[in-house]
Amino acid sequence: MSEGLVRVHLNQVQNYQFQVHFGDAMPAWLADEPPPLGAGQGPSPVQLLAAAVGNCLSDSLLFALRKFKQAPEPIHCEVDAEVGRNAEGRMRVLQLKAKLTLGVAAAQLAQLDRVLSSFEAYCTVTQSVGAGIPVQVQVWDAQGQQLK
Repeated sequence: MSEGLVRVHLNQVQNYQFQVHFGDAMPAWLADEPPPLGAGQGPSPVQLLAAAVGNCLSDSLLFALRKFKQAPEPIHCEVDAEVGRNAEGRMRVLQLKAKLTLGVAAAQLAQLDRVLSSFEAYCTVTQSVGAGIPVQVQVWDAQGQQLK
């Protein structure tokens, strides 16, 4: 990721639906709150947050493995966002749990222990979000062995 300013534009379509524009070269997304506030016609802000964390972790793991000329593809990531009330009774994302699954067996990957011990530290989004929301990360291989 490069340094600098990242800007997105949101324009209200109706009620809680917003068209999210990422730039000229990318298609816009429709974001919406789930019922009863919205119509659930697009991802909610919590889903977008979970997607950003999962995407960043997946990218970071892939980058770290490719740095050692390893091919872990295809990587799969599932992120659960626990939503509930904080001490003041306000709805918050209480924690995120990410499960990354490699597309190959761990035995096929060199330098895996080194990568697993460091890839999270390079994940811009997860490290930033993790300052305010606990993020748990697990990594599994294609044979169902938990590696982290």
